[in-house]
Amino acid sequence: MTQQGVRWTADQVLALAPDDASRKAGSRLGSAGPWSESGCDGAGAVWGLCKGSGSKPYQAVIDTSGPAYKCSCPSRKFPCKHAVGLLLLWSADDRAVPAGTAPDWAEQWLKGRRTRAANAESGPTGAAAGQVDAEAARRRAAKRAERITAGAAELEQRLADLLRGGIAAAERPGYGLWEETAARMVDAQAPGLAGLVRELGAIPGSGPGWPMRLLEECALLHLLDRAWLDRSALPEPLAATVRSRVGVPAAPQGPATRDRWQVLAQYDTADAKLTTRRIWLYGRESHRTAQILDFGAAGRAPGIALPVGLTIDADLTPYPGAGRLRAALGERYGTGATSDGPPPGGTATEAVERYGRALLDDPWLESYPTTLNAAIPIPPKDGADDWQLADAEGELALPVTPGAAARAGLWRLAAVSGGAPVTVFGECGHRGFTPLTAWPRGAKEGVALT
Repeated sequence: MTQQGVRWTADQVLALAPDDASRKAGSRLGSAGPWSESGCDGAGAVWGLCKGSGSKPYQAVIDTSGPAYKCSCPSRKFPCKHAVGLLLLWSADDRAVPAGTAPDWAEQWLKGRRTRAANAESGPTGAAAGQVDAEAARRRAAKRAERITAGAAELEQRLADLLRGGIAAAERPGYGLWEETAARMVDAQAPGLAGLVRELGAIPGSGPGWPMRLLEECALLHLLDRAWLDRSALPEPLAATVRSRVGVPAAPQGPATRDRWQVLAQYDTADAKLTTRRIWLYGRESHRTAQILDFGAAGRAPGIALPVGLTIDADLTPYPGAGRLRAALGERYGTGATSDGPPPGGTATEAVERYGRALLDDPWLESYPTTLNAAIPIPPKDGADDWQLADAEGELALPVTPGAAARAGLWRLAAVSGGAPVTVFGECGHRGFTPLTAWPRGAKEGVALT
């Protein structure tokens, strides 16, 4: 069972903030000065009153088992700066946020959350709740499959036209042609294909060697098209992967696995419409790695937030598909425990081999979660642009992905290492290795690099 009331570190708290402005503002509120009537309990609740510009203080309450936040301030950010500040105070000073009983205003919100969770767990019952019309659902799925098939056939023709005209001429029409093709895939209810087409449109004219990159991506898109058109001949796990890549929604399918899941990494990516949060977990008993995906509309953080270093006792239910890395977070038991140290790892060679095996199940896989147990970060030298992660006891090294090389986290990794081997968790793919979390030798708590 998890330990009750484990307090997070400051880094874990700041990782929950939706943006840099919230981190800075929350840090200014992380001292006892503006707070009164603060407290916490063994069930994961933290509360307090924060003095603001008005006559009444803001009421902030947090359920760290979610985590979930409630504040009377008008901010539309979640968590707001007051919630971040209260968590920083709670993490640093047990005298300023002592154990106690929640006041009525906080207990009312906490009770509502427990009631909603209980209702969701029990689910709808009886005829009054309504029943899913299985036949209608089947007809809708068949209709969507027909639209996707028509879109995939059209995309095949456009790819053939592109190759017939020559890859080198692909930059002349500009991005408009690609966007038009992507819109056609959206009309066909294939958002996965639409996203891949938009990525293709960004390649022409993107730098030296772009025709070869475009040809490679066209080949992968052609492979996905053909897999969809011939999906009835595929093994079901691979067919499920194809459906997922094309953009057909699917529900998680049991059985659920209860384990002590260690949070290895959490990071966000965003575009104009959506923020995607990726959380990597490692099961301490099952020795399985799983990924939770959560989404937020533009300008809003996703709802699920799990700080790096936390270990939660929870159920995870996998989604269908080959590899089955993605999972849905189910019931949680307790409030979480401190980290048990890094997961077991391997060498650079083993990391590449694991990625290669994963490609057998999912040929469109960009990267695979991997832990290097003795890596030394090597900054660029002699005018080179590339970072590397070298094996401590070998002659091999993995290049760091170009996108990761532009982040300040690599210099944090170099500082944590100090030239000595460290354990690094990240994503290994055809573009290189993206480091996400590092553990110095003998350390239990990891340092987030994102």
